[in-house]
Amino acid sequence: MIYIFQKQRSAFSMLELIFVIVILGIVTSIGSAIIAQVYESYIVQRAQYRATTKTELALQQIANRLRYAIPGTVVSRPDKTGTATAITEIGTSNVNDKVLQWVAYDGDSFEAISSSTSTGAARRPGWSGFCDIDAYTPGSTTLPTPGSNLDLATAIISNLGGNIANANIFFPHSTAAFGVASGTGENITLDTPIPSSTTIYERYKLAWSSYALEVDDNGDLILHYNFTPDIGSDINGSSSILLHHVTNFRFKGSEGSLRIKICKWERIGEDANITACKEKVIF
Repeated sequence: MIYIFQKQRSAFSMLELIFVIVILGIVTSIGSAIIAQVYESYIVQRAQYRATTKTELALQQIANRLRYAIPGTVVSRPDKTGTATAITEIGTSNVNDKVLQWVAYDGDSFEAISSSTSTGAARRPGWSGFCDIDAYTPGSTTLPTPGSNLDLATAIISNLGGNIANANIFFPHSTAAFGVASGTGENITLDTPIPSSTTIYERYKLAWSSYALEVDDNGDLILHYNFTPDIGSDINGSSSILLHHVTNFRFKGSEGSLRIKICKWERIGEDANITACKEKVIF
């Protein structure tokens, strides 16, 4: 006779099973809370990064354009049609102005170099910024500017949507604008002769557009361009959006510098936003 012995194993009791289920539930709830917090933190950090990056890029674009601003032409306005105030005169009465406007010289054709040799204009910029005052005849509308290739400048300005016939030239230490009729070779033809009372310097700057920044009713930071290059001229040219969802746009000028602050919000949920602010000082 063969006897078979089986070893009995004790099973979990109901109480032990309940303890295990409770412990697993606690661990699961803690783990899900941690995961939710990590994800929420990621969403906030991503929104913060996006808002900060977009604001920094907008400020950099503004700085790149303002570096061409002609001294004395930077003004503030309460709105697009309000009275223009020189940026150096900003005080408590107009710190809430919403429009920043300036005349910028033509950096594109000034920095461009001609490669053509057929006209003898190889390696010349569109305009040199130098005028020969000894060769200028008082009362004449022809301003000699040696080292220029104004045919190149005319082509570049046209390609950018402007017209050299709407340009102005500015001399140092003055904000007086002198209209340009055309430019050919090394000569600028002015609309009218330069008054005899005007001091002519050997340096000049050519400008064919003003620029302006404003935040519209939709909270978009708008760049206006391609309009008359005069101080405080009517803002009626082309425009493009630099930045969406702007909550704050402030600027203040002092002693040759301009401080600009921009705040932008970024959505992180149906009912939640995050705001990032950046400042930049432009000299």
